[in-house]
Amino acid sequence: MLTNDQIKAQVEQALQARSPRNVLMVVPDFTRFFSNAGLIASIAYHWCMKNGAKVQILEALGTHVPMTEAQVKEMYGDIPFSVFHAHDWRKDVVKIGKVPGDYVKTITEGLWKDGVDVEVNRMVMDPAFDLVLSIGQVVPHEVIGMANHSKNLFVGVGGSDMINQSHMIGAVYGMERMMGRDYTPVRKVFDYAAEHFLKTVHVLYMLTVCTAPNSEIQTHGLFIGEGRKCLEDAIKLAQEKNIDFVEHGLKKCIVYLDPKEFKSTWLGNKSVYRTRMAMADGGKLIVLAPGIDKFGEDNENDKLIRRYGYRGRLHTLDLLNSKEDLKANMSVAAHLIHGSSDDRFSITYAVKSQMREQIASVGFIDADYDEISRKYDPAKLKYGYNTVDGEEVFFIPNPALGLWINREKFNQ
Repeated sequence: MLTNDQIKAQVEQALQARSPRNVLMVVPDFTRFFSNAGLIASIAYHWCMKNGAKVQILEALGTHVPMTEAQVKEMYGDIPFSVFHAHDWRKDVVKIGKVPGDYVKTITEGLWKDGVDVEVNRMVMDPAFDLVLSIGQVVPHEVIGMANHSKNLFVGVGGSDMINQSHMIGAVYGMERMMGRDYTPVRKVFDYAAEHFLKTVHVLYMLTVCTAPNSEIQTHGLFIGEGRKCLEDAIKLAQEKNIDFVEHGLKKCIVYLDPKEFKSTWLGNKSVYRTRMAMADGGKLIVLAPGIDKFGEDNENDKLIRRYGYRGRLHTLDLLNSKEDLKANMSVAAHLIHGSSDDRFSITYAVKSQMREQIASVGFIDADYDEISRKYDPAKLKYGYNTVDGEEVFFIPNPALGLWINREKFNQ
């Protein structure tokens, strides 16, 4: 595990070797609090201030809501809020190229045939910046396999076509074929875009591998570089630290969503897709979600989730053929697929009373948080296997930091 002093030395050494004068930092939002990007960005910012370099910071929001000033202060310390820019995935982008349909067809084994427009926030392409510093955590991810690297640019500060199509490519190709792996079809789309369309941009990646036992960030590795090797090295370590094998399918799994981090099912459904490879057929997933008060991070996405609900992969794919609003927002369709178990196991969201009817309306089983948490108290349960009233349950305190897989099924 790296100390803060070791992290500081690595970051400053990398910046010193490049001597930037005008830096754009692309950083994760508050939902990635445990990435330790806050510390790294702070170190980089203060090095730049000390060495006469200008800095602007772009929030890699994807479709998430912008950070509040309080969130920025908690995550990024004393960096001035005035240097942070919220990315708007609908308005702030410029098209820089297109990944050809023939290439997409090849890498998806014919499952997806459309070309993908490559758009990024205008600030990334501004020649005034002599360094784009992209900071984030490599961790298992449902869309791409392992998060970060160029995903930070093409989705985090990307445009609608890339966001929509990358999510659908991942959903159609199959989460179970990709989660926790490199060289997935979606990763290959990003690799193609980076190789062909970012040649004029000097991008330096700073990638962490972290865990957070008891909500305390532990940084196991920091990988810095311009090319792909830093990603490959980070993936190897993340596969060791962020993938947990269970010995048999989980019959009952309890997942806790910290209300500071999880306020929507868009984020909270990490509890579904990060555990789906561990759940037994007929099992029960219970999501303790006291902070959930909406479905989408984006208002338009929220409306679509309320309209169509989490009804399964085949149902959602059928909707794509007839519903123009869903076809125009394919990332939502992919999200609806990701958030369903296809009736293989049940999903119960234990929420505050005012959300129960809404949760039930989108296809989940609803339950009262206060009642369920009295039996399955997240403050008393320990990570892993617990016995509650003579029943074995598996407890996960934060689904965002890992991937759980049934070893029996994985070996088959």
